[in-house]
Amino acid sequence: MIRRGMEGMLIEKSVKEFVEETASSSPVPGGGSVAAFSGAVAAALSEMVANLTVGKKGYEDVQEDMKNIIEQAKKIRGNLLKAIDKDSKAFDKVMEAFKMPKDTEEEKEKRKKAIQEALKEAAIVPLDTAREAFKIFELSRKVIVNGNKNAITDGAVSCMMARTSILSALLNVKINLASIKDEEFVEKIKKEVEELEEKTLKLEKEILDKVEL
Repeated sequence: MIRRGMEGMLIEKSVKEFVEETASSSPVPGGGSVAAFSGAVAAALSEMVANLTVGKKGYEDVQEDMKNIIEQAKKIRGNLLKAIDKDSKAFDKVMEAFKMPKDTEEEKEKRKKAIQEALKEAAIVPLDTAREAFKIFELSRKVIVNGNKNAITDGAVSCMMARTSILSALLNVKINLASIKDEEFVEKIKKEVEELEEKTLKLEKEILDKVEL
């Protein structure tokens, strides 16, 4: 099982360690953490293309825009890296709630409430991941259209990885919503999930259509 503490944070692991831990029988890291990781990589790719554009001849008119992209991508990348551990910790809280005692009526009620609260958090965390990853589309679009043409495919992969991050995270939202009893909460989140899915598929196509090889 994963050990917590600074030495056990998923983002402190090597790529090899992270992948091996994902492949193990431990339920975390799971799809939610991988979705966040995909988003962090997507942001990093847009950041890379912008870095490859700054200071290059022929791109003088877009220097400030590229520098802004670098700053925005760096922030998004950092937020999504943090989300890798947030997602696993949210899952841990759900498991802890299910393990609470249920011998008396009072204990049953307390356990039920804890489970519902944990499930809501487990739905909100990947939704936040999807919201953050969605911001990458604008960055990938800009680097594809205005960035270093030698790295245009890196911008395209950034866009595709952002799509994967968003849709993967939203799957994790959906599976938690299925067990939440608060109908108002569920309907509100479902609506946002549907809107994000629709926008994601539409934007990815629009952006990739700008890739000329």
